[in-house]
Amino acid sequence: MIEPGLIALILVGGLVLLLALGAPISISIGLPSAICMLLILGFDNGAITSAQQMFRGANSFALLAIPFFVLAGVIMNNGGIAERLINLARVLVGRMPAPLAQTNVIANAIFGTVSGSAVATASAVGATMAPMQKKDGYDPAFSTAVNVASAPAGMIIPPSNTLIIYSLAAGGTSVGALFVAGYIPGALWALACAVVVFFYARKHPELRGKPLPAFGIILGTFLKALPALGLIVVAIGGIVAGFFTPTEGSAVAVVYALLLSFIYRTVSVKDLPRLLFESARTSSIVIFLIAVSSIMAFVMTYARLPQLLADTLFGWTDSKVVVLLIMMIVLIIIGIPLDPTPAILIFTPIFLPIAISYGVDPVHFGIMMVMNLSIGVISPPSAPVLFVGAQVAGVRLEPVIMRLLPFLLALIVVLFLVVFVPQLSLWLPGLFGLV
Repeated sequence: MIEPGLIALILVGGLVLLLALGAPISISIGLPSAICMLLILGFDNGAITSAQQMFRGANSFALLAIPFFVLAGVIMNNGGIAERLINLARVLVGRMPAPLAQTNVIANAIFGTVSGSAVATASAVGATMAPMQKKDGYDPAFSTAVNVASAPAGMIIPPSNTLIIYSLAAGGTSVGALFVAGYIPGALWALACAVVVFFYARKHPELRGKPLPAFGIILGTFLKALPALGLIVVAIGGIVAGFFTPTEGSAVAVVYALLLSFIYRTVSVKDLPRLLFESARTSSIVIFLIAVSSIMAFVMTYARLPQLLADTLFGWTDSKVVVLLIMMIVLIIIGIPLDPTPAILIFTPIFLPIAISYGVDPVHFGIMMVMNLSIGVISPPSAPVLFVGAQVAGVRLEPVIMRLLPFLLALIVVLFLVVFVPQLSLWLPGLFGLV
């Protein structure tokens, strides 16, 4: 019998070593987990059990929501939706200081709910907004920082694939409750970015707002963007109202996005194979990560890693505040090199039982976890959204990092509010009877 401590050492050591060597995340998770499984059960039983765990992890009806939402996002991304949402955002914030920067914030919050990806949002909206802001005299490093900081809002505001993955990793926490819980924290994220832009604009009076356009232009812009906003109402409204499950809602979102793109004549039948291939490629990465993470979950249970960590934390302190602070720090640091999907799959089985033992609601913890990892994906030095935002805008990374620091400070303040004021996450789900 292999000692659990040795198994834990091989699992964690192998994961860290492979990540440090630059191996793909799926290999970094799956290879040490499979080796540990072989050591625990022997070659034949270990190989069979590993395959069974992978199948069990991927064989989930709820998991179908991810490829459907990804496909809906891909269709909308290729359907000219970004431009319509940006135009709507410009109308909404036209008179505010630094209107184009504020437009970037609101467009990212809206478009992020459609794309479900911070990287896709930073790329799509940034590609449109960066030239416009440069033409209007904005500092390119500042406008890039605005785009990068506000892009992850869509990871929190539903429909969010990240929250669906957390639901699976957390043992079936209600996706509907998580979706509704994300609205207020997601809005606070966007508000924090808008406040930083406001204070920046006060020091740069040349970035003043512009008069509102005529009412007819406002109405026309809103009507053009209304069908795109309808996707959120149809998919999320139906899920919250109980008309369909999250998986059924994601399928409805695909049909809606496809019909809308056909009506706009921005997607044709000949484009469908390319869009399907693009969404399948993205979805397969996520699903394979979930599959190999199921082996890791089995090994961690055998090695008693969650219990060992819980005992260690209880030995250090019995303060809920200190434990949550430790988790926040770990998740932000982990979120810099790791994509949110594997980070959630690895750390939810470890941290969630500890959080529950301190009286933290699983829905609240899910929002807290996603917000921590969202800050990680924009934090220097190696955050993916930071790199994409700088690349799209064509600016060097160093000045962007300096402009990004005030946004990170404001977002950390919002994170503290969300973590230590649970009702910001739980009030709306409670209002709808979801928690």
